[in-house]
Amino acid sequence: MRFRPCIDIHNGQVKQIVGGSLTDRNDHAKENFISVHNAGYYARLYKKDGLQGGHVILLNPPSSAYYEQTKSQVMDALSAYPGGLQAGGGITAENASVYLDAGASHVIVTSYVFREGRIRWEHMKRLMQTIGKEHVVIDLSCRKKKDTYYIVTDRWQNFTEVELSEEILKEIALYCDEFLIHGVDVEGKASGIDETLAAVMGNYASGEGAVPVTYAGGIGSIEDIERFRIVTKGLVDFTVGSALDLFGGTLHYNDVRKMK
Repeated sequence: MRFRPCIDIHNGQVKQIVGGSLTDRNDHAKENFISVHNAGYYARLYKKDGLQGGHVILLNPPSSAYYEQTKSQVMDALSAYPGGLQAGGGITAENASVYLDAGASHVIVTSYVFREGRIRWEHMKRLMQTIGKEHVVIDLSCRKKKDTYYIVTDRWQNFTEVELSEEILKEIALYCDEFLIHGVDVEGKASGIDETLAAVMGNYASGEGAVPVTYAGGIGSIEDIERFRIVTKGLVDFTVGSALDLFGGTLHYNDVRKMK
């Protein structure tokens, strides 16, 4: 288990938002924090501290008036820490190499491989063939409907028909190097982890042939991290956003970054 840092970019600024509040209409999101620093500042910090495998995310769609500002911030972060960050947000087989060439170790993909509510296996194959499995992270962020977790796309706005399970993780793992899974219902709330979701991830990670998994959502204290360690058997990585003092929270970054 290790800490994976994050840099989320919305409307051209480093922010922390409540995940479920993000909409394309008027580029709106409920904001927890807006940084005075740019993305390159955080990338250089993570590089100095030797933190590998963090993610930098574009939270605006290409149709947004802010898209180019947001993309520019992402490119600055990748340039500041080449090989140390994964890039996500609107990634397709056609543009993935732009981010890899800019310094991303991997690209993080969601909507491109989940279209019209289902898995587009042909897109999974095209992405793998274009840039190589070793550069692909599939984002399986999900929300609960009744008692079932469903994968959501398009900045977490749209439910797919795909249920999250150990079986689907095993199938998709044939096309990627890692998974990133946001518990969207608790994302940005620092109110505790989604234990049921974390347990699914831990059970998958304990199986033969599992690829690395990173969880995001709800971590607000050292106690939450220790609980996460127990629930996932210490086999799943984690990221912390709004709760960190870097982003206006009370959880000390220097304490979290040293955890293993």
